[in-house]
Amino acid sequence: MKSPGRTTLCFVIVVIYTSQVTLNLNLESIVHPLILREHQVAGEGPLRQKRAVATSRPAATEYTVDIEISLENASFLEPVKAHLNSLNFPLQGNGTDQAANILSIEVTTVCRPAGNEIWCSCETGYRWPQEQCLHNLTCQERDNSPAGHRCSCLKGLPPKGPFCQLQEAVTLRMSVRLNVGFQEDLRNTSSALYRSYKTDLETAFWKGYSILPGFKLVTVTGFRPGSVVVTYEVKTTAPSPELMRKANARVSKSLNQTYKMDDSSFQAVTSNETRFSVIPEIIFEGDTVTLVCENELSSTNVSWHHVARQSDIQNSSRFSIYTAVLNNTTSMSRLTIYNITQGDAGEYICRLTLDIFGYESRKKINVTPIRILANEEMEVTCDNNPVSLNCCSEMNVNWSAVEWTQEGMINIPGNPETDSDSSCSRYTLQADGTQCPSGLAGTTVIYSCEFISAHGARGRKNIEVTFSSVGDNSNHKGEVHDLLGHVMEKSAVQSTTGNSLETSKAQEQPANLTITQDPISVSEGQNFSIKCISDVSNYDEVYWNTSAGIKIFQRFYTTRRHPNGAESVLSVTTSTREWNGTYHCIFRYRNSYSVVTKDVTVHPLPLEANIVVDPLEAALPHEASRYLKCCVEEDEDYQVTFRVDSLSFVAVKEVTGKQVCYKFNFTAGSASGYPNNVDVFCRFTNAANNSVQSPPIKLNLVTGENVTCQDPLLGVGEPGKVIQKLCQFLSLPSSPGGPIGGTRTYECVGSQWKVKRNDCISAPINSLLQLAKALVKSPSQDKKLPTYLRDLSISTKKEAHEVSSSPGSLGAVINILDLLSTVPTQVNSDMMMHVLSTVNVILDKSTLSTWKVLQQQQTNHSSQLLDSVERFSRALRLKQSPVLSISQTNVQMKSMVIKPGPPKPYTQTFDFSDPDLWGNVAIDKCQLENLQPDSSIVTVAFPTLKSILGQDIQGHNFVNSLVMTTTVSHKITMPFRISMTFKNNNSLGGKPQCVFWNFTLTNYTGGWDSSGCHVKVDGNSVFCSCDHLTSFSILMSPDSPDPDSLLQILLDIISYIGLCFSILSLAACLVVEAVVWKSVTKNRTSYMRHICIVNIAASLLVADIWFIVASTIRDHYYLLNETACVAATFFIHFFYLSVFFWMLTLGLMLFYRLVFILHDASKSTQKAIAFSLGYGCPLVISVITVGATQPQEVYIRKNACWLNWDDTKALLAFVIPALIIVVVNVTITAVVITKILRPSIGDKPNKQERSSLFQITKSIGVLTPLLGLTWGFGLATVFQGSNAVFHIAFTLLNAFQGLFILLFGCLWDQKVQEALFKKFSLSRWSSQHSKSTSLGSSTPVFSMSSPISRRFNNLFGKTAAPKGPPGNDGNFVSSGSSPF
Repeated sequence: MKSPGRTTLCFVIVVIYTSQVTLNLNLESIVHPLILREHQVAGEGPLRQKRAVATSRPAATEYTVDIEISLENASFLEPVKAHLNSLNFPLQGNGTDQAANILSIEVTTVCRPAGNEIWCSCETGYRWPQEQCLHNLTCQERDNSPAGHRCSCLKGLPPKGPFCQLQEAVTLRMSVRLNVGFQEDLRNTSSALYRSYKTDLETAFWKGYSILPGFKLVTVTGFRPGSVVVTYEVKTTAPSPELMRKANARVSKSLNQTYKMDDSSFQAVTSNETRFSVIPEIIFEGDTVTLVCENELSSTNVSWHHVARQSDIQNSSRFSIYTAVLNNTTSMSRLTIYNITQGDAGEYICRLTLDIFGYESRKKINVTPIRILANEEMEVTCDNNPVSLNCCSEMNVNWSAVEWTQEGMINIPGNPETDSDSSCSRYTLQADGTQCPSGLAGTTVIYSCEFISAHGARGRKNIEVTFSSVGDNSNHKGEVHDLLGHVMEKSAVQSTTGNSLETSKAQEQPANLTITQDPISVSEGQNFSIKCISDVSNYDEVYWNTSAGIKIFQRFYTTRRHPNGAESVLSVTTSTREWNGTYHCIFRYRNSYSVVTKDVTVHPLPLEANIVVDPLEAALPHEASRYLKCCVEEDEDYQVTFRVDSLSFVAVKEVTGKQVCYKFNFTAGSASGYPNNVDVFCRFTNAANNSVQSPPIKLNLVTGENVTCQDPLLGVGEPGKVIQKLCQFLSLPSSPGGPIGGTRTYECVGSQWKVKRNDCISAPINSLLQLAKALVKSPSQDKKLPTYLRDLSISTKKEAHEVSSSPGSLGAVINILDLLSTVPTQVNSDMMMHVLSTVNVILDKSTLSTWKVLQQQQTNHSSQLLDSVERFSRALRLKQSPVLSISQTNVQMKSMVIKPGPPKPYTQTFDFSDPDLWGNVAIDKCQLENLQPDSSIVTVAFPTLKSILGQDIQGHNFVNSLVMTTTVSHKITMPFRISMTFKNNNSLGGKPQCVFWNFTLTNYTGGWDSSGCHVKVDGNSVFCSCDHLTSFSILMSPDSPDPDSLLQILLDIISYIGLCFSILSLAACLVVEAVVWKSVTKNRTSYMRHICIVNIAASLLVADIWFIVASTIRDHYYLLNETACVAATFFIHFFYLSVFFWMLTLGLMLFYRLVFILHDASKSTQKAIAFSLGYGCPLVISVITVGATQPQEVYIRKNACWLNWDDTKALLAFVIPALIIVVVNVTITAVVITKILRPSIGDKPNKQERSSLFQITKSIGVLTPLLGLTWGFGLATVFQGSNAVFHIAFTLLNAFQGLFILLFGCLWDQKVQEALFKKFSLSRWSSQHSKSTSLGSSTPVFSMSSPISRRFNNLFGKTAAPKGPPGNDGNFVSSGSSPF
């Protein structure tokens, strides 16, 4: 073989060669090396001497030759293999050995260079011998062979062989159909027809299947009707489907055409390829049993069969089938049998079908009842001596737990001990006289021992213990009286083998714990809390248990550590009867446990939601009467009264089955002093004097003149009257599953009540809904959730027809999923399978019409369902396998766990029966590197949800492709990009749009949103990538342009360039104002003008800086920091408003100076008013906006750090003040210009004041139109589908605001120019400037003789040449000309 350093490829072919004469070959010149083996006895090797069939031909000796061939060019391999596959075997011998035939030539081993190594792998159907795998290095990176199997790849070719060998022989049970009539003689194995058929067929089979690797024999086993179905067995190694089809074709070609063999009817079943396991090995009655069959084939077409029942097994309440493909190589199917019975015992068949092959495996299971041995009756004397109760199981098994419970008039607990070696449990009692006083002598208490297997089976044995008292001890009477006051009818003690808290506390000194001292006694529906305080802060774990050992769900308690200790608080907002009992607060440090207990008494009281009233609403004519009812599900000692206004009436109790109703006959005549609309309540009061009030019964007292509809159940009504009636009080068919839920709406039409809407919920679904509501309040909800999800899946399948036809039942299942999705912190694969099984039923095509009705009634059910599935997906944790795939007709889920080390790319493909519904999801490795280890990525695809989810928020776009949702379990701390590909189903030629479901749109009912998504169309595929780019146009526009469009790119460029110019210009403006401040603020008007200009520039500068900050907080449609985003939005809002309000201040100050000439306010007064208006008003508006919207989390947008538009229209808190100010400033400018053109008599402010006024007028006149145009274009972008011109103009003008303020608000001011000239100019510049500005080529652009200034001078009808030296105030003024 070539050295590893050369780029060579070698492969080994095996030649099967038969000869009837002595073999004499000389292959040394062409073989490197040559291994020649002769098999003369059957069973000595993978190939053997063939048997004669139907003819007496001489026995042929069969030889196997392994030939190694090395190629310098790896591309030669495929042509060689193609040539070998094209040969027709057997090949007739020639030359010296004409009687020799070559039966087959197969490539067995291929060696390829891999870096500095050579990796040799086996072809399909071959494996390395076990000894080679043990003594050679395997290719761990490529060898995916399961444990216990032979390897498929070695590093280097073994120098002396053997090479890859055929896999173990299997027996294929095959069949094929002949399209001829069936004759009864084919049933008789001794008939001539049978023998003729058998001989001809076996001859053809031998010719066809002899090309299979490892082929040994083929035998016809019989015929059966169905035309003629031939059954036969082929003994060979497991062939590939391609090779098997080739062999079948040879069979058809070799058989006489009169047999009319159907080429498409070949079927094959093998029993040697499937691994079948059963858990547990020892099965007890009541166990949950799991049967798993695995096959190294990528197929999910697996069926299960119970031989004794002669039927296929389907998903049901006790049987659950889950099939998946693991690692894209291994098919795994799991049959779970819940609460197994002895009737389930017997043989089970697991059958996988792939192409023509059927892979079958069988396993027989036995079910054993749990038998417990115990002394069933005992007598115990209360003399303080220990007495033991003993229970032993008949079989010595490692039981999961042994629980002891007691029931009786007195409570005498004991200490349980379990010996796992002997499968026995002992419960030691030590009763004294205080526990069984003489008055209760002879009392019998039933103690029960219950053995629990690791898989859920339970076996129980009762022991009756009779307690007798030694004597009546009067010293204990008081103690006995107190004790009996707290006796519980039933108490439970759980034994946890080897983990007793008492033992642990004895080993180490515990910390000191204190707990809430006040007694806790509440009624159902009320809240309570227990505080547990430790005097040490060092602990490993804190948790709460019930007295029965049930761990409290972690969401109910919080723990915090402080320097002097620690505390844990158990808080329950809505208590139920499940919370009644004793609670243990447990602090654990290493093996030391500190425990303190607290009793909680919860008195029965119905929750308001569990009180049903009848009627909900009704019309009642005067002098008429009607029975009113309030019903609950349990019969307790309640005092119930009906309250009508301020009056109370005692209710009459009525018990019907499990339902207890309280009735009151209300007479309208007794309500003469009441208004026409009366609300009636019933109040339940319990023994603890706590009460709860029912929902109101709304009564409408009518005269009866217009009443047209009358019904004994529904009452009376006027035309058009609409009422609701609880379905359980209607005359509907009853159900053993409990009361029917939901409501039915009626409308009075003519003289009859017509059903307007039916929201009734079937009894089984309603029962599950009530259990779900109770489960979310349960202390052990996480333990109950897996069982509940299984029951929900089973019941939903049973009630599929009801769910698909009843909006009420459909909505109830969605509400159940929504409730349950808030419970789990972790979801396993079985729980997820049950969730998706339920979703599969409610998303079936048969439910679409019901969905349509449901959506008309309440539009957020579809959004609610999608949100529930996402919550379950985020909670999914895969422990055993890094990948999970669940496939149902209407939903598919695929997931992956991020393991430590370099991650693999996340790529998932979804295909459904509809060829137009497929999609791919891809996440790059660089994105996955930002995820925490053990994070789960889950993608769920829904083919029918596109027809269910609502239209987009504009109401004119609908989704017409696959809906996929991808979630990540752990919190993401970096921007995240995800790419998706969909089938392009846009047949109308419109532009596809990538959208995501935004749960916060339209007041949290959800809607389609395209923000932050790129789209590319390539033929039949639409490529989407989640991304987000910000620009200035997002400031007022609720919808930004397509992020991938030329318009968006142009807006970004304008934004970034304009921002740079704006910030530099504003900074320059502030510097200029600081330099010339003393020179330009010598009178009050100039002082206030420059105060306004400085604050306008400063506010806009800070706003632009915050805008840059905001653009960095959001990226790739991901919220990096919500708090920072809220802060940025607040400051942008505040400072942009400040810009406008300072502009308003500037305008009002100008108006004041020219209109109210005789009134002269002080400088301090003007400054106070200016700063109050410039910063006070924006602050008030900004604070009110954030305070009104942020508590509901609708202050900011979901795709940018700016005021919300879709949900609250908070953007109007900026738009309205800005546009009002622009209008006011324009009006003031017009008034001022008119005033200057036509001054009143006596309106002659001094020269310096007049100059300042003209500078103000010029500034306002220039700045306001600019800002007005800017925000006018911004207003246009608010409307959907606005022209691109508005976006470009708005972005352009807004980005360069700072530059405009520098030019027109600062540098255009002549006094600013003169001050700058005086401070920085050389004498040459001064002399040139002191002359006339008549030289056009040297005229400064901002001098008063510049073209722009001359236009303003002409506006006022005054033109003159400048003259004279600078005035006394240092300002250069032109006599008789406008200082504008």
